Amino acid sequence: MIPENQEEPRHPHELAHYAFVERAMAVHESALIRYATTLLNDSELARDVVQDTFLKLCKQRESAVRPRLKAWLFKVCRNRAYDHLRKAKRTERLDEIKWAKFSAENAAPDESALQQERFERAMRMLERLPRNQRDVIILKLQQGLSYKEIRQVTGLSEGNIGFLLHTGLKRLRGLLDDAS
Repeated sequence: MIPENQEEPRHPHELAHYAFVERAMAVHESALIRYATTLLNDSELARDVVQDTFLKLCKQRESAVRPRLKAWLFKVCRNRAYDHLRKAKRTERLDEIKWAKFSAENAAPDESALQQERFERAMRMLERLPRNQRDVIILKLQQGLSYKEIRQVTGLSEGNIGFLLHTGLKRLRGLLDDAS
């Protein structure tokens, strides 16, 4: 991925850097888009945020980000998304987000509808959690990040992450039980 308005690389190290960025995109782009969509509730805006994330990666020294690339990408993506939300001064409901396909391939239509209804209810309840609990739950359960990677994204300690995850899930279960 060569940024616009930039000449083709002339040096082998520049070619290697662009190959590094392209590999990073191939591995992480779709997960970052899902994550940004979850935060922004807007898939087009999410794509813009992810593009900004990879443009920032183009400007980084590979040796500085390679050891923690996944966490670095999620942190930059998260910061860009929150910057956008602050600028737009709006928040939107999470229940319209399509994180993933929740119906089983061979599920009966009534079972698929029930799963979708449960998912939508869980998303409404997730929206009611404090931002830090919601962030940790999304990064852990949707994106599968480790505590260490979540620490690198959020700046929270691993102990705090565990606490937020535990209390957030406990609160979410309570909200879901109350709604039943």
